[in-house]
Amino acid sequence: MKKNHWIWLTVFVSFISACAQKTIPESLAALNKESVTYISVDELRSNPTSYIILDAREQEEFAVSHLPNAVFVGYKNFELKSISEKLPKKTETPIVVYCSIGVRSENIGERLQKAGFTNVKNLYGGIFEWSNKGYPLIDKNNNTTKKVHAYSKQWGKLLTNGEKVYD
Repeated sequence: MKKNHWIWLTVFVSFISACAQKTIPESLAALNKESVTYISVDELRSNPTSYIILDAREQEEFAVSHLPNAVFVGYKNFELKSISEKLPKKTETPIVVYCSIGVRSENIGERLQKAGFTNVKNLYGGIFEWSNKGYPLIDKNNNTTKKVHAYSKQWGKLLTNGEKVYD
């Protein structure tokens, strides 16, 4: 097999393995490299204004709900240049990136680190863990909500506290 085929096979097997996981810790252990330091939802909740909070999900997920004061940056269409222009102090700006559980946010965190940002953290468990703990979420109109875009039925199993939305 060609090298690229082995890479895709490894990614596929990892994805299937992660989908079979029943908890957020099992899923993160299967999918993440821990290349971006984690921050717990409790730690972020205790001092949220100390960080720039970046939401690395898609626009439809962000519209359903997001963490208070989060800035949408997306995943598929993430623009590093835009972030670099808005946050020029790469070594001083404390950043927390999150997604559903912490997989996509690790990828965005790695890109930020490669661009020179030195104080980047990945929210362990993402918005699912935030909601599971009962912490507040807001919708696109800045109203408090219990709704969370659950990404898919498989990933939605990891969301145990909140109203699951799939569209």
